[in-house]
Amino acid sequence: MIYKGKAHKVGEHVDTDAIIPARFLVTADPEKLGENCMAGLEPDWVARVNKGDILVAGRNFGCGSSREHAPLAILGAGMPVVVGHSFARIFYRNAFNMGLPLMEVGDAMDAINDGDELEIDTATGRIRDLTNGAEIVCPPLPESMGKILASGGLVGYVKQRLEEGN
Repeated sequence: MIYKGKAHKVGEHVDTDAIIPARFLVTADPEKLGENCMAGLEPDWVARVNKGDILVAGRNFGCGSSREHAPLAILGAGMPVVVGHSFARIFYRNAFNMGLPLMEVGDAMDAINDGDELEIDTATGRIRDLTNGAEIVCPPLPESMGKILASGGLVGYVKQRLEEGN
């Protein structure tokens, strides 16, 4: 899958309560959650985001409590993919289960600046910064993960497989 959008950079150790504070966990509707995405970092942070923009995260993004609402809030805010230095393990699993692809790039994320225009190819692992010309290569998403993401997450994938009789 290829994604193209403006980078919105956040710092290190951003926990799930910063991504979507507990007071907003009264729904599982991604659009409603998206209205308050990153409200734990900065009120109205999401007002700067346009549909298709890309979240760029520092180390250990998504640490803290396990809540599926965090990746749903990111998706609901219109950000279809996250590029990060590294991800908390439970957030990593929840993100793919909810249909949010993550690209782990380590220190290479330092080449991306807030506001840069990015192009991401999850099948090849290539991330191009169209603003400054930098190119980052990271492990591509495995085909099996691509199938889960194409189905909208794990639940959609399982339903599809059941309907196919597999």
